Amino acid sequence: MSAHISNVRPKPDKVLVDIANYALNKKITSKEAYSTALYCLMDTLGCGLEALEYPACTKLMGPIVPGTVVPNGAKVPGTSFQLDPVQAAFNIGAMIRWLDFNDTWLAAEWGHPSDNLGGILATADWLSRVAVASGKKPLLMRDVLTAMIKAHEIQGCLALENSFNKVGLDHVVLVKVASTAVVAQMLGLSYDEMINAVSLAWVDGQSLRTYRHSPNTGSRKSWAAGDATSRAVRLALIAKTGEMGYPSVLSAKTWGFYDVLFKGNAFKFQRPYGSYVMENVLFKISFPAEFHSQTAVEAAMTLHKELARIGKSADEIKKITIRTHEACIRIIDKKGPLDNPADRDHCVQYMVAVPLLFGRLTAGDYEDSIASDPRIDTLRDKISCVEDPKFTRDYHDPAKRSIANALTVEFKDGKKLNEVVVEYPIGHKRRRKEGMPVLVEKFKTNLARKFPAKQQKAILDLCMNPSKLEKTPVNEFVDLFAI
Repeated sequence: MSAHISNVRPKPDKVLVDIANYALNKKITSKEAYSTALYCLMDTLGCGLEALEYPACTKLMGPIVPGTVVPNGAKVPGTSFQLDPVQAAFNIGAMIRWLDFNDTWLAAEWGHPSDNLGGILATADWLSRVAVASGKKPLLMRDVLTAMIKAHEIQGCLALENSFNKVGLDHVVLVKVASTAVVAQMLGLSYDEMINAVSLAWVDGQSLRTYRHSPNTGSRKSWAAGDATSRAVRLALIAKTGEMGYPSVLSAKTWGFYDVLFKGNAFKFQRPYGSYVMENVLFKISFPAEFHSQTAVEAAMTLHKELARIGKSADEIKKITIRTHEACIRIIDKKGPLDNPADRDHCVQYMVAVPLLFGRLTAGDYEDSIASDPRIDTLRDKISCVEDPKFTRDYHDPAKRSIANALTVEFKDGKKLNEVVVEYPIGHKRRRKEGMPVLVEKFKTNLARKFPAKQQKAILDLCMNPSKLEKTPVNEFVDLFAI
C-alpha cells in the first residue's frame, strides 16, 4: 500500500526565492564591480568578433529561416543580422564562447559567466529598439552592466560549493538559470513571474558534459552556452505570459532536481549574492585556452625563451612534468589522438607543446594545418601531469583562488631546467594592474578584425569613457558594432 503524497502546492524553494529577490531588488553599489564589468563587456564582444573569422562558427549565425529580418529586433555585433531576441541570444552567445577566450570562474563548478551576455545584450537591444519605436525611453548600458554583474553573481555563487560536473551535468545549466533571472528582470516580470521563470530553467532539460570529454569532445561545447542563454530568454518570455511555474522544482521528493540529477543533495552556499564574482572573475587575456592551463601556457612561453637562450631544441627533451591541481588533471589531462580544435583546446599537453615549439598559442594553432605538425604529438607524448595537493587547496581557497601550474623540462643528456612556476595567470584579480592594459590591446586587435579605423575609434573611445558609456542607450551602443 503506497503512502499518501500531499498535493498541497508548496512554497517556492529558498534557492528560487533568493535568486528572485536578488535579481529584482538588489542595488549594486560596488564601483569595482562596474569597472570590471566594463572590461568584461569589451573583452567578451572582442572574443565574439574574433570568432567570426572561423567558418565553423559563422555557419551557425543568422536567423533560423534564411532571409528573416525582424523589425526592431536585436542586432548581432559584427554582422548584418537583426533577429528576434531568442535567436539573437544564440548568435551572440555562440560567437562569444566559440574560441574559449572569454572570462572564467573556477570553483567546485567552473564556467564562463560572460556567456550570459548573449541573452542580456539581445534582450536589452530588442527592448530598447521597441521602446524607441513607440516613443519611450530605451534601456541604458548601465542596465546591461548591472545585469552582467548579477548574472555573474548568480552563476558564480551557485558554482562555489556545488559541482555539477561530478554528476555529469554541464555548467551551462548555470548560464540558463542566471540568464533567465536577469532577463526576466529586464522584461519587467513580477516577483511571482520571476519565481516561475527560474523554476522553468531548473526543470528544463539539462546538458550532459559528453561533448567536453574524451572520446566525444566536439564543437557543441562552443555553442552550448549560446543555446543556454537563448533558452533562458525563451523561458522568461514564456513566464511573462503568465505561464505557471514549479515551486519545489529542486526539492520535490523523487521528481525534483536534487533527487533526479544531484544525487539527493541540496545546494550549498558559501556567501549571499552581492558583486563578489564580477570583482574576482578571471580574464583570458593572452591565450585562447581552457583556463586550468593558462598558467601552464605562461610557463611554457618562458621555457621556450630559455630553450632558445641555451641552444636546446625540443628534440633533445626527454620528459616534461606538469605539477598541477586536481581540476586540471580531471578536465584536460589527455593522451591519444586529438580529432578537432575543440579536442585540442581541452588538452593541456597540446597547449604546452605548441608554445614550447613555436613561442605562441593562438586560436589558429588548434586548426588541422598546425596540428598536423608531427613535432607536436611527439612532444605531447613526453608530457605528464602530477597533482600537487597544495595547488589543489589553493585553487579552492577563497582568499587565493590560484590556478597554479609548474613545468620541469628534463633532457636526454640527463640535464634539466629549473622548474618554472606560475600560480596566478595574468587575467587574475591579483594581476589586474598588469592585465587590464593587455586586455584593452586585445580588444583593439579584435575591433580591427571587423571594422574600419573610424568605427574602431568610435567604439574604443566610448568604452574608455565609463560615465558616457553607462548613459548610452543600448541600441545606440549596439549600432556601433553593425556591419
